[in-house]
Amino acid sequence: MRNMLLIAKREYLEQVRGRAFRLSTIGVPLLFAALIAISFKSNQGVGKGENIVVASSNAALADSVRDQLAERKGGGEVEVVSPLTAEARTALVARIQSRTLDGLLVVEPTDGELPTATYISKSTGGLVTNSRIDNALNNGIVAGRLKAGGLNDEQVNALVKGVRLETYQVKQDGSVVKSSAMGSFWKGYIMAFLLTLTTLIYGMNVARSIIQEKTSRIFEVMLAAAKPNDLLAGKLIGVGAVGLTQIGIWLVTGAAILTAPFAAAALSGQFSIHFSWAEAILFPVYFLLGYLLYSSMFAGLASTCETEQELQMFMPLAALPTWLSFALIVPVMNDSNSMLSMIASFFPPTAPIIMFLRMASEMPPVWQFAVSILLLAASIWGMLWVSSRLYRIGILMYGKRATLPEILRWLRYS
Repeated sequence: MRNMLLIAKREYLEQVRGRAFRLSTIGVPLLFAALIAISFKSNQGVGKGENIVVASSNAALADSVRDQLAERKGGGEVEVVSPLTAEARTALVARIQSRTLDGLLVVEPTDGELPTATYISKSTGGLVTNSRIDNALNNGIVAGRLKAGGLNDEQVNALVKGVRLETYQVKQDGSVVKSSAMGSFWKGYIMAFLLTLTTLIYGMNVARSIIQEKTSRIFEVMLAAAKPNDLLAGKLIGVGAVGLTQIGIWLVTGAAILTAPFAAAALSGQFSIHFSWAEAILFPVYFLLGYLLYSSMFAGLASTCETEQELQMFMPLAALPTWLSFALIVPVMNDSNSMLSMIASFFPPTAPIIMFLRMASEMPPVWQFAVSILLLAASIWGMLWVSSRLYRIGILMYGKRATLPEILRWLRYS
C-alpha cells in the first residue's frame, strides 16, 4: 500500500507541475468563454443587412412575399421586380456575381397548384438566410391567398404570424418547470463531450506513460522496490487524481463563466441551459468510473505494445465505444426511457456518456443509476484483473511483439 501511494503521489505531482496541465486547465475555460462570446456576437448579425430581390410575374404575390421577408430580415433591402424578363434576370445575376446583390428569389404562380420558387445566391451555405426565406415564402403565399379571399391586412397578419410554442417538463416531484429541447440537447452533448475528452486523454496518458517507462527500462529499477500491481494501481490513482483536480477547477470556472452577463444573454431563450446539483455531483463520479475502465484497458493494451506508434494504431479500436455513444445521441435524447436508452446506459463502455445524455432530457430513476454504477464497478474489477496480468508480464517483454496465444498464456499465469 505504501509503495502504491508513493507512486500515485509521484504521478500526480509530475503531471500537475507540468506546463501542459497548467495550459489546459486555464486554456479550456478561456476557450469555452471565447466560444460563447463569439457565438453570441456572430449570431446577432447572421443574415442581417442582406439585399434581396423578389421577382414574379404576379405582382401581388411578389409584394406579399416581400412583406413577409422584410419582417424577418432585420435590416437590408428587399426589392420587387415584376414581371421578370430575361434581360432583367441576366442583370440581377450579374449583380449577384459582383456582390452588389445578395440573392434573387423567383416565385412563379402555376394553374391551380402551389407556386414554384427558386433562390439564386453567391453562396450555398446560408442556412439562416435560407430558413428565413423559406418561412417568408410560405407565409407570403398563404397571405396572398387570404387577401384574395377577402381578408384585410390586419386579419392576414394575425393568421400568418404564428404561435410561439413554450415547452414545460414535469419533474419527478410533480413540479412543472420550463424546459428547452435545444438547451437540453446542447447540455447533454457538451457534458458527454467533456466526459469523453477527459476520460480518453487521461486514459491515453496512462498508456503513454507505460510505453515510455517500458522503452526507457526504468521499470527494471522500479520493480526492485514495488510489485507490478502496486505500480499499475499507483499510476491509475495518480493520473485519475490529476483528472479530478482539473475537472474540479473546470466546474468552478465554468459556473463563474455561466453567471457572466454575456453568457446569460447567449444561453437564453431556446438555448437556455441549466445544470442541477445532481449533474454536478454525478459528473466526477462517472468520470472516475469511465476513466478507471478505459485507463485500465489502455494500460493492458500498452503492456502488449513495443512502441507508441504501435499503441496509436490500436487506440481507435479501444475508443470505439465512445463513438457508439455519440451515434446514439439523437435516439437517446428523443426518448430517454426507451429500451435502447436503458440498455446503452447499463452497458459499461457507453454508460457514462449515455447516462448524461439521459439526464439532460429527463432524470432517470435512482435504481437505474445504481445498476449502471454497479455494472461499471464490476467491469472495472474485471478489466483490472485482465490488465494487471498483462502488465506484470508485458512490461518486461522487449524486442518481440506479443501474439494472441502469448497474451492468453499471460492471463493464465498466477
